[in-house]
Amino acid sequence: MIEIHELTKRYGSTVAVESLTFSVKPGLITGFLGPNGAGKSTTMRLILGLDRADAGAALIGGAPYQAHRRPLHQIGALLEARSAHPGRSAYHHLLWLAQTQGIDRRRIDEVLDLVGLQDVAHRRVKSFSLGMTQRLGLAAAMLGDPQAVMLDEPMNGLDPEGMVWLRGLLRTLAGQGRAVLVSSHLMSEMAQLADHLVVIGKGRLVADTTPENLIAGHDSLEAAFLELTRADTTYHGRLQ
Repeated sequence: MIEIHELTKRYGSTVAVESLTFSVKPGLITGFLGPNGAGKSTTMRLILGLDRADAGAALIGGAPYQAHRRPLHQIGALLEARSAHPGRSAYHHLLWLAQTQGIDRRRIDEVLDLVGLQDVAHRRVKSFSLGMTQRLGLAAAMLGDPQAVMLDEPMNGLDPEGMVWLRGLLRTLAGQGRAVLVSSHLMSEMAQLADHLVVIGKGRLVADTTPENLIAGHDSLEAAFLELTRADTTYHGRLQ
């Protein structure tokens, strides 16, 4: 489980995340929604210890990311698809990650097969399309066979066939009992995919509920989302 407790992060006078509390439970796909600048990416960086919180805690399996000896076995993450060195091949990018975590190199072939990149494993990353780099990022996220998976806008760059494939992969991961957190701006996709939704605005929790409860009384998830995030006064509410 991923657990967020009263998480707060400020950059000077700007509050990026404020007293944020929610959990990502095993066996469920949790959609993480919010307008641009709402604090989604900052929250994910805080979970991974890439930024330091001013208050509160982010726990993975009951402990902070930094406390895990081999964190890739606990959580796999895709935050920036183009983070791989452009001069490395896909295989050697994954080999470098595997060696930092004591992961058997046989796992590299398994994850390349999982994401459909086995035929281009020895091509340099700089020749990859955005969709291919997204797949490589997913391979890296799955390298440690983690219990939790966190993906920031993983649909970006994927063609319709790729989106169908990713939807099936996420369903499989949740079905295996993993906790899955996915941020997205594709509301219609989240309405179909997510078992649970966490919506934030201006760094604060807006809703923590199911898609069915959030959409109730609205024509679509987009309509419900716009109503929730339209005015500052709604940011203090919480839907169960």
